[in-house]
Amino acid sequence: MSLLSLGISSISKFVFETPQLIGNGLQQVRNHWSKALTRRDMKRRKLAKEYAPTRLRLVCIKRCKLLPPEIRECASKDFDFVPRQSALRQLTGRCVLTSRPRGNLLRWRISRFIFRNVSDHNQLSGVQRAMW
Repeated sequence: MSLLSLGISSISKFVFETPQLIGNGLQQVRNHWSKALTRRDMKRRKLAKEYAPTRLRLVCIKRCKLLPPEIRECASKDFDFVPRQSALRQLTGRCVLTSRPRGNLLRWRISRFIFRNVSDHNQLSGVQRAMW
């Protein structure tokens, strides 16, 4: 009985550790975001969306020269309760596929390398490579 269980466990270990046999050779399933930097940027976007009205009000009160200095100081003290990462300057436009921070096309949210590759293979609707 133990030989049978040893054989089954060794076969199952082989099957589950071999990447070609999992899913009949299908592509490996990835996480939602390609890199940790993209996850961090999406977290910042969520915070920015949540705290945008509060931050805008506090900034307007703080910069208004017509208000008395006491009110402006209170607004600057209230910034302690707003997370620093909710600022719009903290956001980085990253490629959705490669998480590259530079050279992105904002309309498609992908980097220029990926855009060229995808447009060459006619995988973007409405985009055609220029030929002359």
